[in-house]
Amino acid sequence: MANSAPGKHYRTGLSFMQIIDLFSNDRTAEDWFEQNRWHDGVVCPKCGSRNIQTRVEEKRRNQPHRCRSCRSDFSVKTDTLMHKSNIGYRAWAVGIYLMTTNLKGVSSMKMHRELDITQKSAWMMMHKIRETFDDESNDLFSGPVEVDEMYMGGKRKNMSNKKRKELKDTGRGSVGKVAVVGIKDRETNEVRAKVVEKTDKKTLHPFIKDNADKDAQVYTDDATVYDSLPFAHESVKHSVSEYVRDMAHTNGIESFWAIMKRGFHGTYHKMSPKHLNRYVNEFAGRHNDREFDTIDQMGRIVNRMDGKQLPYKKLIADNGLSNGARRW
Repeated sequence: MANSAPGKHYRTGLSFMQIIDLFSNDRTAEDWFEQNRWHDGVVCPKCGSRNIQTRVEEKRRNQPHRCRSCRSDFSVKTDTLMHKSNIGYRAWAVGIYLMTTNLKGVSSMKMHRELDITQKSAWMMMHKIRETFDDESNDLFSGPVEVDEMYMGGKRKNMSNKKRKELKDTGRGSVGKVAVVGIKDRETNEVRAKVVEKTDKKTLHPFIKDNADKDAQVYTDDATVYDSLPFAHESVKHSVSEYVRDMAHTNGIESFWAIMKRGFHGTYHKMSPKHLNRYVNEFAGRHNDREFDTIDQMGRIVNRMDGKQLPYKKLIADNGLSNGARRW
């Protein structure tokens, strides 16, 4: 459960050995998934009935439950992000643990080695888990809030000489990179972020309005894009090396960017613009759940799997962005 004590020392963590003991086999992991999806007993995902017949142990199979009302067979995977997955419950549970506890992320290569599944299966599993980190809340931050943008990708040292010269001639360091905007609420410590095509007023001002209460105090750097914000607004002048002035600073959101960049550099190394927003959601979601005990963080992921599906065809479908992995 969440705790209001200062710092993070109050959280109860789980070691890898404890996780292995907790999920000693697929059956114990399946029970854990059922307890977290159906707190008050098994419910038919098709019709919502609680009139359920569960097969005895020796007759259990992939779909151990049968609804007496609509006569459908189902399992705890049915109508979730694990729908039709051939990966065992134990591997799913340990995979959720690894993505929850590694603050800088975990690569699909490491996941496939740890779980003894193929790299392709690990990659798909991880993107499904990332779906649960997508913040669907419409609640507005009461503030104060910090807003900032950063640019990912396009390292000059990885470019050809021709491309470097083209970018140098533009005089802009952000050319060839992907922009991400973020907002952090100081009251709750929550972060929301997303990939944006442009960092102009038409893009950033609506983002702030969609996430901050109209009475919230907003802090930014001195980029001109934040001029004329319809909020109580203060900025610090990074252009003249001013980073803190009384309560005005963006240190909180910049600390979030730092963790995300270290994850990209140290864990993922390459990624495509096509899936960048999924990774942004992962880091924001993991940050927002950090106040909870590890087992509760994992349970929250299971809760958010309910009613969602991410077929492979949808994951790889064209979204207008490049699928080519870039070094960050």
